[in-house]
Amino acid sequence: MAWSRRFFDDEYRGKTGNNSDCTCTLQLQRADATSAASAGGGANGGASSGSSGDGAGSASSSSGSTRVEYIKDPTLNNMDAIPVKYPANWKFQGVLFQPGDCINNTYVVWRATSPDGKSFNERMPPLGWTYGSGPFFAAYPKNGCLPMHGAITAVDFAKYMTSLLHVQAVEVKPFLDAEKAALEQDAQQRQQRAEGANVLVRFMNGSTPMKGGLRVVVRCTETIVGAFSGPGSGSTIDHCEANVGYGASPESQYAELQRLWSAPGMGQSLGTDAWQQAWTQRFVANAQRQRQNMVNSANAFTNAQNAAFNAQQEGYRRQAAVQQQMHNEFMNTMQRGTNMSMQRTSDAMNARTTAASDWVDYALDRKTVMDTNTGQIYKTGNQITPGGAAVQVHGNGTPY
Repeated sequence: MAWSRRFFDDEYRGKTGNNSDCTCTLQLQRADATSAASAGGGANGGASSGSSGDGAGSASSSSGSTRVEYIKDPTLNNMDAIPVKYPANWKFQGVLFQPGDCINNTYVVWRATSPDGKSFNERMPPLGWTYGSGPFFAAYPKNGCLPMHGAITAVDFAKYMTSLLHVQAVEVKPFLDAEKAALEQDAQQRQQRAEGANVLVRFMNGSTPMKGGLRVVVRCTETIVGAFSGPGSGSTIDHCEANVGYGASPESQYAELQRLWSAPGMGQSLGTDAWQQAWTQRFVANAQRQRQNMVNSANAFTNAQNAAFNAQQEGYRRQAAVQQQMHNEFMNTMQRGTNMSMQRTSDAMNARTTAASDWVDYALDRKTVMDTNTGQIYKTGNQITPGGAAVQVHGNGTPY
């Protein structure tokens, strides 16, 4: 499995059991997080210690028990793909997406929520962008990419995410030395550039002061294509992807939230060996079939591609919708930045921005609802119609 593990992105890899890119978003002072999740629950997950009964309505898990849930791959007969370890009395949702035009690797979106709905930890969809120069770059696919035209640091990207989430950045820090060294060593082995940043944030949920943490990892790969037809025909292509984890709780429970999610193995781990093997075999088989089809005839190749697309069209449609929503969010934010340089008013920004947590709601078929009597915000299914004092709002509490 050495090759297949190498093929997957940072979300599923670790060199020595170290999963420093996993969504342990609340370890702002922790050098690295151990990537290990021994499953005990089959398809629906199982408690890895203690019992899994519902506990008190807070971020705490009184019994200290945990549960492992497997995010399934619908394109491979719903087989167990990515394990995620979380407190046993929390609620969990997760979905897996196949690679798209701008995101080169299979990835997951998931959210774990405390019994009272006030604390959460989640993995957002990755964001990708490409920049460079030359004729090969001009022809490089950029569908679904952010319209960035150069490098951006993890710290700056983290600040950008706080503006989307409508939260106050209390402290923004690059990774600590040990964590930075581990990330850079892993990136060097993959011939990448990588850096990370942690952000401590605050915001209000109704009348409740909230505290949280963002964890951002930016990875970039550079490809240089030589000049084959004279001076000026060479090309440089840089492709970057940012993975973002986010967690928050009422401020009085934040220390407990950190304790829960800083435990070894919490969050997502490497994909199961069986899934990675099946995914790789399918990838190789598809590549071989495509090459043979190209040799046989262009029509046969096209038909094979259409058949593969039809088999996975629902997954691609959902991934494309999420990417388009993120693209629209970014374009709106860039336009607001231009306007703010001329007119410093927060009202204009709030009127034209929605929360980035809406992306996760969209992927998980959820929506955000606010009780207009208390100001409290909670999540519910898209099929449920709010009633009484409840109204649907964006993930940060702003009205539609």
